[in-house]
Amino acid sequence: MQRRQFIRTSAIAALWPQIRAAESPERAFDEPLIPAPDNPAEWPAFREALTRWREDTRKKLRYDDSLYRRPDFNWVPSSFACCFLMLCDEKFYNHAQGRYEVEGWMEEGIREFGGYDSIVFWHAYPRIGLDQRNQFDFYRDMPGGLAGLRSATRAFQSRGVRVYTDYNPWDTGTRREGVEDLDAVVATVKEIGADGIFLDTMERGAAEFRAKLDGARRGVVLEGEGALPLENVHDHHMSWAQGFRDSRVPGVLRNKWLERRHMQHEIWRWNHDHTGELHTAWMNGSGVMVWENVFGSWVGWRARDRSILRSMLPIQRRFHHVFSGEGWTPLIPVGMPDVYASEWEAGGLRLWTVVNRAKETREGTVLSVPRRAGERCFDLMRGQELGKGEAGGEMELGGSIRPRGIACFLAAPASSLPADFAAFLKGQAELYARADLRTEVPERTVSLRPVQPAGRRTAPADMAAIPAQTFEMTVEYRIRETGFYSGQEYVPGSGYNPPDGPQMFHKLHRVSRKVSLKPYAIDTTPVTNAQFAGFLKSSGYKPRDPANFLKHWRSGSVPAELEDHPVVYVGLEDARAYTEWAGKRLPTEEEWQFAAQGPDLLRYPWGNEIRARICNTGETGGTTPVRAFPAGRSPFGCYDMCGNVWEWTESERSDGRTRFVMIRGGSYFRATGSEWYMDGGAQPGNFAAKFLLMGPSLDRCATVGFRCAAELERT
Repeated sequence: MQRRQFIRTSAIAALWPQIRAAESPERAFDEPLIPAPDNPAEWPAFREALTRWREDTRKKLRYDDSLYRRPDFNWVPSSFACCFLMLCDEKFYNHAQGRYEVEGWMEEGIREFGGYDSIVFWHAYPRIGLDQRNQFDFYRDMPGGLAGLRSATRAFQSRGVRVYTDYNPWDTGTRREGVEDLDAVVATVKEIGADGIFLDTMERGAAEFRAKLDGARRGVVLEGEGALPLENVHDHHMSWAQGFRDSRVPGVLRNKWLERRHMQHEIWRWNHDHTGELHTAWMNGSGVMVWENVFGSWVGWRARDRSILRSMLPIQRRFHHVFSGEGWTPLIPVGMPDVYASEWEAGGLRLWTVVNRAKETREGTVLSVPRRAGERCFDLMRGQELGKGEAGGEMELGGSIRPRGIACFLAAPASSLPADFAAFLKGQAELYARADLRTEVPERTVSLRPVQPAGRRTAPADMAAIPAQTFEMTVEYRIRETGFYSGQEYVPGSGYNPPDGPQMFHKLHRVSRKVSLKPYAIDTTPVTNAQFAGFLKSSGYKPRDPANFLKHWRSGSVPAELEDHPVVYVGLEDARAYTEWAGKRLPTEEEWQFAAQGPDLLRYPWGNEIRARICNTGETGGTTPVRAFPAGRSPFGCYDMCGNVWEWTESERSDGRTRFVMIRGGSYFRATGSEWYMDGGAQPGNFAAKFLLMGPSLDRCATVGFRCAAELERT
């Protein structure tokens, strides 16, 4: 996007002659985070240049702050902590009991992070693209549907937490709604009762968004992922500050400087060290994004960073009117190296936010500020009073600041302190004493669900017998933000993570391991609709959650033309119920792959090259009979191990936050138009896709079926 300039270069140059040694002066004010000069002697000119830029820019834009003055948006300046919530997170959705754990999520958020002010309900990516369902279908197919999400939203709102829905503009290759995306987004917001829209991959929303939202539900904000252009600050109350690289001396958030009531949320989602984000937010009176479950990859916050945020948030919330006011002075003089401060003033209160950039403790006088008669001074981080001042002279504020830590001082007339201020100080003192300064990266262990045995003496006619085998199993997968088996393969330092660069995004990767298989049998075809109907009739099986169960059937019966097609719209627990009834089980991932590749480890069931008209690659737009492609059988005589439908395997894993399973074979459907979609189409025998599990209503897909396996006795 072309950058825009709203300040005379000559004015900046005159006020701040050494803005950036390597860049032209005007470029500094074009950055979403305006870098600060290293030399403290240049800070007064820097502040004057900031003030001039703000004045000139607001005039150039003919800036209108009317939306910030609307009462229904009064909540925005105090919404500092935003939580990015994967709806499938096991801590939030209890799949065993089929309910959203709002209270538990909130309580842990308070205990670990100091609580949340807003929540993003993240829903579709990285699952979307497996079948025709679009991003709006994903909300509808969540457990309990839109009504269930509405209930969860109200539960959050009753605790003072705002809820955002998500909009993925790149979702153009799935089922269309029949209305414009904008109208579908607004309808979802209204149905759920949401307070905001997170604009995924977008800097800003369309101009029509604001009017349509106001017509549906007042007080709904727009918050984009990219750097919000200046000309949209007036109608986008919030924006992410994602990957904004700060200068050594803390810089100034451009949009926050332009409009003090604008809220930005600092985020480097792949970082384990969040002190940089916390420093930027603290120095700018802005917010932070808490995000640990990154699309299924675990990127946990360190104990030190959680402790900093816990102490920071009560101050920000209590004094949000100060942080959103006009009395902000960046980079005032400080009395120790690597320590920096901003000053804030409103209604007779003076407040100083301080950061320690060093990896060592800094001790001594931080600030010397003029005394005012009748003021009481406090160290808000420690929850201590520092003394009462008399008019005249200097007042020294300081003490020790922990490595990469923060500090905060307040000077206020005694008459301005409310009755609960002593309790507030007590709470801050408790948080300071409780602080955990450990910087170890919190890890999670991924466990594999044990396979339930299901033995046979010999393979029946509809199963292929496969002898014991030891082989080098190579699994191919596409690198996505989900990670793979461990869920932590592509965290910082791997080359996958910004700032190292996303050069591995969407690339194919291979991992190998030696596998030993005992003799087993596997179905020669996927389970068909007719076979599944026989199971229902014989067993009387009824799923706990019937949503989307056998959705392609008509009035509970198999359409005649689909009897010998693979059964779909069955979740993992539905498939397991069938296999148990049949005296079998699902094949393990290793068993499935060897049955598809054969002893020669072929790339495709029939050989090492893809061939036309030998498997279902989507020409008919749907499934085909399970024996429609005899030339595409595997070396063991198994049909449909490439294309037609993906197949469940017995490979369920969990790290306590994300449940997932590997699906195999590919399908007839391939979503096009975006590389963010899941892989589709027919896939090689060694290809695996990571399927994040939510609940049956969402997990049942038009493109996922299964076949059975069983152990065989050795002969």
